[in-house]
Amino acid sequence: MSLLAALVLLVTPPAPEAGRPTQATASEPRTDTDRTKGMVWIPGGEFRMGSTDPLARADEQPVHRVRVRGFWMDATEVTNAQFRTFVEATGYKTVAERPIDWEELKKQVPEGTPKPPDEMLVPGSLVFTQPRADDPAADFTSWWSWTPGACWRHPQGPASSIEGRDDYPVVHIAHEDARAYCAWAGKRLATEAEWEFAARGGLDGKVNVWGDEPVDPGAGNAWRCNIWQGEFPRTNLAFDGSVRTAPARTYPPNGYGLYDMAGNVWEWCADLYDARAYAERVKGLEPGAAVVDPKGPATSRDPRNAHAPESRVHRGGSFLCNDSYCASYRPSARMAAPPDTALEHLGFRCVMDAPAPRTAPAPASAPDGPSR
Repeated sequence: MSLLAALVLLVTPPAPEAGRPTQATASEPRTDTDRTKGMVWIPGGEFRMGSTDPLARADEQPVHRVRVRGFWMDATEVTNAQFRTFVEATGYKTVAERPIDWEELKKQVPEGTPKPPDEMLVPGSLVFTQPRADDPAADFTSWWSWTPGACWRHPQGPASSIEGRDDYPVVHIAHEDARAYCAWAGKRLATEAEWEFAARGGLDGKVNVWGDEPVDPGAGNAWRCNIWQGEFPRTNLAFDGSVRTAPARTYPPNGYGLYDMAGNVWEWCADLYDARAYAERVKGLEPGAAVVDPKGPATSRDPRNAHAPESRVHRGGSFLCNDSYCASYRPSARMAAPPDTALEHLGFRCVMDAPAPRTAPAPASAPDGPSR
């Protein structure tokens, strides 16, 4: 819980100078007559992974060629209704619904950090709290609040509810929660390479999932994704029609028919995160050659979560993305967190390995021209 670990440092006294919770057992994977219902066939192909766009960060480089095989992907992020079906079938409790294990959490903070008050170690999660206009909001600790009782059923805390929000993406989902759901559904999480290939929707080398047009469509035009408009984090003008999460299928799909591959909620991937993964990946690669189905690094190196034993990738950005702070709605943008992290803007979608449809789209190929 990297953000929680940071908040722990704020509420506990300085130290004198001088793990993850056990996953609940899920039932055997369900069997459906139509295993690919609600999924889209991604034909596979070759593309340029990464970006040199001015908004790109260093961990998105170098741009390199990658080839992925075809796979099925959920058309939308997993919704509250879908996750509820899983919970009712298995009795599963998410990480946010379990007491915090201090022995695990202290691995993510500097050695010698005192144990926080017991009231912080109860089930809960991190909720976005808009700072006051006079709050300097210097960093994320100004707008994330540890909220006892916050979880997928109560996204903003115990007084909130998902009643009437069945088609909204489920949030406050840790990596192990996503994997548990996938195991039950007979699916898996996408690799980073699969996710980016699918997000691009056949538009190789483009800045956004809809092309090179800017995220702001201009006055009078419909927004293509759910992100933050206005001064982040104090003023959300909600020109896109959403203040927090939006229902699945609210915004147009990409070229493959996938919804919310930009904004709304972050989506967990299978890979461990390494800020230097791309540079390591292309070492010894012949010029013009493609890496085939990369699975990510064997170990993680995450400067943002330096004390965590490992970090896992999430992709796609969220309703909090804004160019002034985080332009992570772009398909090449990378982010990561320790796998026990749960947040109000973090969810997932699944992929599955199954035969292609009888009439499958032609594989995508990387066009010539400069990469972005």
